[in-house]
Amino acid sequence: MRLPTGSREAPSCPRAAEPSLFLYGLQTPYFWMSTKWLPTDLDYAIYLAKRNICKQGELSEPEKGGVLNVRDQRPGLRSHSVTPIHLKNVDYYKQEIRYCHTAMGRTRIKSSLCLQGYLKFNEQYLSHDPIMSGCLPSNPWITDDITYWAMNAPRVTVPTKLRVERWSFSFSELMGDVLGREQLLEFLKKEFSAENLMFWEACEELRHGEAAHIADAVDSIYQQFLVPSATCWVNLDSKTMEHTLKGIETPHRYTMDNAQMHIYTLMKKDSYPRFLKSDFYKKLLAEALVPPETKKRAFPFMWKLRHSSPSPACPPLPGAHEVRPEERSQAAPQEHG
Repeated sequence: MRLPTGSREAPSCPRAAEPSLFLYGLQTPYFWMSTKWLPTDLDYAIYLAKRNICKQGELSEPEKGGVLNVRDQRPGLRSHSVTPIHLKNVDYYKQEIRYCHTAMGRTRIKSSLCLQGYLKFNEQYLSHDPIMSGCLPSNPWITDDITYWAMNAPRVTVPTKLRVERWSFSFSELMGDVLGREQLLEFLKKEFSAENLMFWEACEELRHGEAAHIADAVDSIYQQFLVPSATCWVNLDSKTMEHTLKGIETPHRYTMDNAQMHIYTLMKKDSYPRFLKSDFYKKLLAEALVPPETKKRAFPFMWKLRHSSPSPACPPLPGAHEVRPEERSQAAPQEHG
């Protein structure tokens, strides 16, 4: 067996049989002399094992005793040692299987589609951003005029045009606006389906109401909307109705969640598209308020003609005049001056 450069063969001396003494002075071939350390019993055992393989078992008795001595002192080097395998319980593996099934069924979207949706969202809300596009009649963040807040209060007599346009962006925008829900309720009353929105609002009051009145609120919703002879009966499928009736036995603030989500989805797919296409919404959009500008804009990138953004519910009329880019560039110096 050839030893590494700079090493020397271990002498067959009685020191190998003495476990308390240094067994073998093995020089390790490291590049830096300062990193050398004295070899351990494990290094000596590896060296003897390699030498035993090379000489086909022709080791001296002191060297054989040194190998046995090292094995006895280190249980991890025993030839018959077996590492125990710790098995987990059945519930752990069932949980892992459920997690894998959920991960496999999870919907994944390409990053390109996510970026397209993000760009579309920003382009849609650009003209409604008071910082990027300015706001009328003046910007309350840089002026002392609070007319903007008063005109966009939760309940006003005449809403602004940008506010009415935002109702057509999504159903959540309409339901998140108090004034928008009131206008939707007026529209649904004309179509004899106002009970759906009334039920949804009652469920919202139950969810965010006081804990002391939860039982009374659940019973009131049941008597008003779910009893077959109710005045404002809502149409639920059998599975949702069964789950809701089972939850009424032990009422809590989330008892009506499944029924509320069912009615919300029904209004989103049926009532909301009809609301946007109706003459009722078009009249609201035509009568909406467009406040005049009272203060010049402070930033140069805001020097452009203010106009309402196109509504997806109302296509532009034929022959309508559109502001061209060159007209905007000509109007910007006049507005700034």
